[in-house]
Amino acid sequence: MSVTAQLIANGIIAGAIYALVALGYTMVYGILKFINFAHGEVLMMGAYFAYTCVNYLGMPIWLALLVAMALSALLGVIIERVAYKPLRYSGRLAPLITAIALSIFLQSMALIIWGSEIRTLRQGSVSKGNEIFGAVITNNQLLIIATTVGVLIILHLFLKYAKLGKAMRAATDNLPLAATIGIEVDKVIGITFAIGSALAALAGVLVGIEQNIEPTMGITLGIKAFTAAVVGGIGNIQGAVLGGFAVGLIENIGIWFIPSGYKDAIAFLVLVIMLIFRPSGILGTKKEEEMGKTESLFG
Repeated sequence: MSVTAQLIANGIIAGAIYALVALGYTMVYGILKFINFAHGEVLMMGAYFAYTCVNYLGMPIWLALLVAMALSALLGVIIERVAYKPLRYSGRLAPLITAIALSIFLQSMALIIWGSEIRTLRQGSVSKGNEIFGAVITNNQLLIIATTVGVLIILHLFLKYAKLGKAMRAATDNLPLAATIGIEVDKVIGITFAIGSALAALAGVLVGIEQNIEPTMGITLGIKAFTAAVVGGIGNIQGAVLGGFAVGLIENIGIWFIPSGYKDAIAFLVLVIMLIFRPSGILGTKKEEEMGKTESLFG
Protein backbone atom coordinates (compact mmCIF):
# COMPACT_ATOMS: atom_id res chain seq x y z
CA MET A 1 0.00 0.00 0.00
CA SER A 2 1.30 3.46 -0.96
CA VAL A 3 0.86 6.16 1.68
CA THR A 4 0.58 8.86 -0.98
CA ALA A 5 -2.08 6.90 -2.89
CA GLN A 6 -4.00 6.28 0.34
CA LEU A 7 -4.00 9.97 1.26
CA ILE A 8 -5.24 10.90 -2.22
CA ALA A 9 -7.96 8.24 -2.03
CA ASN A 10 -9.05 9.50 1.41
CA GLY A 11 -9.12 13.02 0.01
CA ILE A 12 -11.35 11.99 -2.89
CA ILE A 13 -13.74 10.17 -0.56
CA ALA A 14 -13.97 13.14 1.82
CA GLY A 15 -14.25 15.52 -1.13
CA ALA A 16 -17.23 13.59 -2.46
CA ILE A 17 -19.10 14.23 0.80
CA TYR A 18 -18.09 17.90 0.92
CA ALA A 19 -19.19 18.39 -2.69
CA LEU A 20 -22.69 17.04 -1.99
CA VAL A 21 -23.15 19.36 0.98
CA ALA A 22 -21.51 22.35 -0.72
CA LEU A 23 -24.08 22.14 -3.52
CA GLY A 24 -26.80 23.04 -1.02
CA TYR A 25 -24.89 26.09 0.19
CA THR A 26 -24.04 27.31 -3.30
CA MET A 27 -27.51 26.75 -4.81
CA VAL A 28 -29.22 28.77 -2.06
CA TYR A 29 -26.58 31.50 -2.18
CA GLY A 30 -26.83 31.66 -5.97
CA ILE A 31 -30.50 32.65 -5.74
CA LEU A 32 -30.94 34.41 -2.38
CA LYS A 33 -27.37 35.65 -1.76
CA PHE A 34 -27.20 34.45 1.83
CA ILE A 35 -25.61 31.47 3.59
CA ASN A 36 -27.94 28.89 5.14
CA PHE A 37 -25.79 27.99 8.14
CA ALA A 38 -28.43 25.48 9.29
CA HIS A 39 -27.60 23.32 6.26
CA GLY A 40 -25.19 21.13 8.24
CA GLU A 41 -27.95 20.34 10.72
CA VAL A 42 -30.25 19.28 7.86
CA LEU A 43 -27.50 16.79 6.97
CA MET A 44 -27.52 15.55 10.56
CA MET A 45 -31.32 15.21 10.62
CA GLY A 46 -31.21 13.26 7.36
CA ALA A 47 -28.79 10.78 8.92
CA TYR A 48 -31.07 10.36 11.95
CA PHE A 49 -34.15 9.95 9.74
CA ALA A 50 -32.40 7.05 8.01
CA TYR A 51 -31.25 5.62 11.34
CA THR A 52 -34.84 5.64 12.61
CA CYS A 53 -36.13 3.96 9.45
CA VAL A 54 -33.51 1.20 9.64
CA ASN A 55 -33.48 0.49 13.38
CA TYR A 56 -37.11 1.16 14.37
CA LEU A 57 -39.09 0.55 11.19
CA GLY A 58 -36.95 -2.27 9.81
CA MET A 59 -36.42 -0.71 6.40
CA PRO A 60 -33.54 -1.77 4.15
CA ILE A 61 -30.85 0.88 3.94
CA TRP A 62 -31.67 1.90 0.36
CA LEU A 63 -35.32 2.57 1.23
CA ALA A 64 -34.31 4.39 4.41
CA LEU A 65 -32.06 6.60 2.29
CA LEU A 66 -34.93 7.56 -0.03
CA VAL A 67 -37.23 8.28 2.92
CA ALA A 68 -34.53 10.35 4.64
CA MET A 69 -33.95 12.40 1.47
CA ALA A 70 -37.69 13.01 1.07
CA LEU A 71 -38.13 14.04 4.72
CA SER A 72 -35.08 16.29 4.58
CA ALA A 73 -36.35 17.91 1.38
CA LEU A 74 -39.62 18.62 3.19
CA LEU A 75 -37.68 19.96 6.18
CA GLY A 76 -35.72 22.27 3.87
CA VAL A 77 -38.92 23.65 2.32
CA ILE A 78 -40.47 24.21 5.77
CA ILE A 79 -37.33 26.01 6.94
CA GLU A 80 -37.40 28.29 3.90
CA ARG A 81 -41.12 29.05 4.17
CA VAL A 82 -41.29 29.55 7.93
CA ALA A 83 -37.88 30.98 8.82
CA TYR A 84 -36.39 32.62 5.72
CA LYS A 85 -39.22 33.76 3.45
CA PRO A 86 -40.53 36.40 5.92
CA LEU A 87 -36.97 37.81 6.10
CA ARG A 88 -36.26 37.74 2.36
CA TYR A 89 -36.14 41.54 2.03
CA SER A 90 -34.78 42.39 5.48
CA GLY A 91 -31.08 42.41 4.61
CA ARG A 92 -28.55 39.68 5.35
CA LEU A 93 -28.04 39.94 9.09
CA ALA A 94 -31.54 38.76 10.07
CA PRO A 95 -31.42 35.56 7.95
CA LEU A 96 -27.91 34.85 9.25
CA ILE A 97 -29.03 35.09 12.89
CA THR A 98 -32.09 32.99 12.07
CA ALA A 99 -29.90 30.32 10.44
CA ILE A 100 -27.71 30.11 13.56
CA ALA A 101 -30.81 29.84 15.76
CA LEU A 102 -32.18 27.08 13.52
CA SER A 103 -28.88 25.25 13.77
CA ILE A 104 -29.03 25.27 17.57
CA PHE A 105 -32.72 24.32 17.53
CA LEU A 106 -32.19 21.28 15.28
CA GLN A 107 -29.24 20.09 17.36
CA SER A 108 -31.37 20.37 20.49
CA MET A 109 -34.23 18.47 18.86
CA ALA A 110 -31.84 15.67 17.87
CA LEU A 111 -30.54 15.46 21.44
CA ILE A 112 -34.09 15.26 22.84
CA ILE A 113 -35.31 12.66 20.33
CA TRP A 114 -32.27 10.44 19.80
CA GLY A 115 -29.98 11.29 22.71
CA SER A 116 -26.28 12.07 22.69
CA GLU A 117 -25.05 8.52 22.08
CA ILE A 118 -22.91 7.91 19.01
CA ARG A 119 -24.79 5.75 16.51
CA THR A 120 -24.04 4.20 13.12
CA LEU A 121 -25.90 3.07 10.02
CA ARG A 122 -23.28 0.44 9.24
CA GLN A 123 -24.78 -3.01 8.88
CA GLY A 124 -22.93 -6.30 9.20
CA SER A 125 -19.20 -6.73 9.72
CA VAL A 126 -16.62 -4.39 8.25
CA SER A 127 -15.66 -5.69 4.82
CA LYS A 128 -12.09 -6.08 3.70
CA GLY A 129 -10.82 -3.20 1.60
CA ASN A 130 -9.98 -3.39 -2.09
CA GLU A 131 -6.53 -2.35 -3.23
CA ILE A 132 -6.89 0.14 -6.08
CA PHE A 133 -3.86 1.96 -7.50
CA GLY A 134 -1.97 1.30 -4.29
CA ALA A 135 -4.73 2.51 -1.94
CA VAL A 136 -7.07 0.39 0.17
CA ILE A 137 -10.70 1.41 -0.37
CA THR A 138 -13.69 -0.30 1.23
CA ASN A 139 -16.92 -1.11 -0.56
CA ASN A 140 -18.70 1.62 1.40
CA GLN A 141 -16.13 4.16 0.25
CA LEU A 142 -16.55 3.04 -3.35
CA LEU A 143 -20.30 3.48 -2.84
CA ILE A 144 -19.72 7.05 -1.63
CA ILE A 145 -17.66 7.95 -4.71
CA ALA A 146 -20.01 6.24 -7.18
CA THR A 147 -23.13 7.76 -5.60
CA THR A 148 -21.66 11.25 -5.60
CA VAL A 149 -20.55 11.04 -9.23
CA GLY A 150 -23.96 9.71 -10.27
CA VAL A 151 -25.84 12.44 -8.39
CA LEU A 152 -23.62 15.18 -9.82
CA ILE A 153 -24.24 13.96 -13.36
CA ILE A 154 -28.01 13.82 -12.80
CA LEU A 155 -28.01 17.30 -11.25
CA HIS A 156 -25.98 18.70 -14.14
CA LEU A 157 -28.41 17.24 -16.71
CA PHE A 158 -31.39 18.49 -14.70
CA LEU A 159 -30.11 22.06 -14.51
CA LYS A 160 -29.09 22.09 -18.17
CA TYR A 161 -32.06 20.46 -19.87
CA ALA A 162 -35.10 20.35 -17.56
CA LYS A 163 -37.55 23.25 -17.70
CA LEU A 164 -37.42 23.67 -13.95
CA GLY A 165 -33.62 23.47 -14.00
CA LYS A 166 -33.49 26.29 -16.55
CA ALA A 167 -35.81 28.33 -14.34
CA MET A 168 -33.44 27.80 -11.41
CA ARG A 169 -30.51 28.97 -13.52
CA ALA A 170 -32.46 32.05 -14.59
CA ALA A 171 -33.29 32.86 -10.97
CA THR A 172 -29.63 32.49 -10.10
CA ASP A 173 -28.60 34.92 -12.85
CA ASN A 174 -31.16 37.59 -11.92
CA LEU A 175 -33.96 36.88 -9.46
CA PRO A 176 -36.02 40.07 -10.01
CA LEU A 177 -35.79 39.69 -13.79
CA ALA A 178 -36.80 36.04 -13.54
CA ALA A 179 -39.92 37.10 -11.66
CA THR A 180 -40.83 39.71 -14.29
CA ILE A 181 -40.72 37.17 -17.13
CA GLY A 182 -43.18 34.85 -15.41
CA ILE A 183 -40.98 32.44 -13.47
CA GLU A 184 -42.60 31.38 -10.18
CA VAL A 185 -39.83 32.58 -7.89
CA ASP A 186 -41.29 31.15 -4.68
CA LYS A 187 -41.62 27.74 -6.32
CA VAL A 188 -38.06 27.85 -7.62
CA ILE A 189 -36.68 28.87 -4.22
CA GLY A 190 -38.63 26.11 -2.48
CA ILE A 191 -37.38 23.48 -4.92
CA THR A 192 -33.83 24.76 -4.53
CA PHE A 193 -34.05 24.26 -0.77
CA ALA A 194 -35.63 20.83 -1.31
CA ILE A 195 -32.87 19.64 -3.65
CA GLY A 196 -30.07 21.04 -1.48
CA SER A 197 -31.58 19.47 1.65
CA ALA A 198 -32.05 16.09 -0.06
CA LEU A 199 -28.39 16.12 -1.14
CA ALA A 200 -27.35 17.01 2.41
CA ALA A 201 -29.37 14.05 3.70
CA LEU A 202 -27.68 11.79 1.15
CA ALA A 203 -24.30 12.96 2.43
CA GLY A 204 -25.40 12.42 6.03
CA VAL A 205 -26.49 8.85 5.33
CA LEU A 206 -23.25 8.08 3.49
CA VAL A 207 -21.29 9.43 6.46
CA GLY A 208 -23.44 7.36 8.82
CA ILE A 209 -22.69 4.20 6.83
CA GLU A 210 -18.96 4.91 6.75
CA GLN A 211 -18.48 6.52 10.20
CA ASN A 212 -20.89 7.55 12.97
CA ILE A 213 -23.92 9.73 13.68
CA GLU A 214 -24.18 12.27 16.47
CA PRO A 215 -26.16 15.50 17.02
CA THR A 216 -23.14 17.75 16.42
CA MET A 217 -21.93 16.02 13.24
CA GLY A 218 -23.34 18.79 11.05
CA ILE A 219 -21.10 21.51 12.50
CA THR A 220 -17.73 20.34 11.20
CA LEU A 221 -19.11 18.90 7.98
CA GLY A 222 -21.09 22.07 7.38
CA ILE A 223 -18.08 24.32 7.86
CA LYS A 224 -15.91 22.20 5.57
CA ALA A 225 -18.62 22.15 2.91
CA PHE A 226 -19.02 25.92 3.21
CA THR A 227 -15.26 26.24 2.78
CA ALA A 228 -15.55 24.06 -0.33
CA ALA A 229 -18.26 26.34 -1.73
CA VAL A 230 -16.10 29.41 -1.10
CA VAL A 231 -13.00 27.78 -2.58
CA GLY A 232 -14.81 26.81 -5.77
CA GLY A 233 -16.78 30.02 -6.05
CA ILE A 234 -19.91 30.47 -3.93
CA GLY A 235 -22.99 30.38 -6.15
CA ASN A 236 -21.24 28.30 -8.83
CA ILE A 237 -22.40 24.66 -9.13
CA GLN A 238 -19.20 23.44 -10.80
CA GLY A 239 -17.22 25.43 -8.26
CA ALA A 240 -18.92 23.64 -5.36
CA VAL A 241 -17.86 20.29 -6.79
CA LEU A 242 -14.33 21.46 -7.52
CA GLY A 243 -14.04 23.05 -4.07
CA GLY A 244 -15.32 19.92 -2.35
CA PHE A 245 -12.67 17.69 -3.85
CA ALA A 246 -10.01 20.39 -3.41
CA VAL A 247 -10.69 20.73 0.33
CA GLY A 248 -10.84 16.95 0.76
CA LEU A 249 -7.48 16.49 -0.93
CA ILE A 250 -5.81 19.43 0.81
CA GLU A 251 -6.78 18.36 4.33
CA ASN A 252 -5.88 14.70 3.80
CA ILE A 253 -2.56 15.41 2.10
CA GLY A 254 -1.91 18.07 4.72
CA ILE A 255 -1.77 15.53 7.55
CA TRP A 256 1.34 14.12 5.85
CA PHE A 257 3.11 17.30 6.98
CA ILE A 258 1.33 18.17 10.24
CA PRO A 259 -0.11 16.06 13.11
CA SER A 260 -3.45 14.47 12.23
CA GLY A 261 -5.05 16.17 15.22
CA TYR A 262 -4.90 19.44 13.27
CA LYS A 263 -6.74 17.98 10.27
CA ASP A 264 -9.97 19.90 10.87
CA ALA A 265 -8.04 23.15 11.24
CA ILE A 266 -6.78 22.85 7.67
CA ALA A 267 -10.23 23.65 6.28
CA PHE A 268 -10.39 26.81 8.41
CA LEU A 269 -6.96 27.86 7.18
CA VAL A 270 -7.99 27.29 3.55
CA LEU A 271 -11.14 29.36 4.13
CA VAL A 272 -9.19 32.27 5.60
CA ILE A 273 -6.63 32.22 2.78
CA MET A 274 -9.34 32.18 0.10
CA LEU A 275 -11.30 35.01 1.70
CA ILE A 276 -8.16 37.12 1.86
CA PHE A 277 -6.63 36.46 -1.55
CA ARG A 278 -9.47 35.14 -3.73
CA PRO A 279 -12.89 35.82 -2.16
CA SER A 280 -14.69 35.03 -5.43
CA GLY A 281 -13.26 31.48 -5.45
CA ILE A 282 -11.44 29.49 -8.12
CA LEU A 283 -14.26 29.73 -10.67
CA GLY A 284 -15.56 33.10 -9.52
CA THR A 285 -15.59 36.00 -11.95
CA LYS A 286 -13.80 39.31 -11.63
CA LYS A 287 -17.19 41.01 -11.30
CA GLU A 288 -18.05 38.83 -8.30
CA GLU A 289 -14.69 39.61 -6.72
CA GLU A 290 -15.27 43.34 -7.11
CA MET A 291 -18.73 42.97 -5.58
CA GLY A 292 -17.18 41.08 -2.70
CA LYS A 293 -14.96 44.08 -1.94
CA THR A 294 -17.92 46.41 -1.50
CA GLU A 295 -20.53 44.04 -0.07
CA SER A 296 -19.83 41.75 2.85
CA LEU A 297 -20.75 38.12 2.42
CA PHE A 298 -22.24 38.11 5.90
CA GLY A 299 -24.41 41.18 5.55
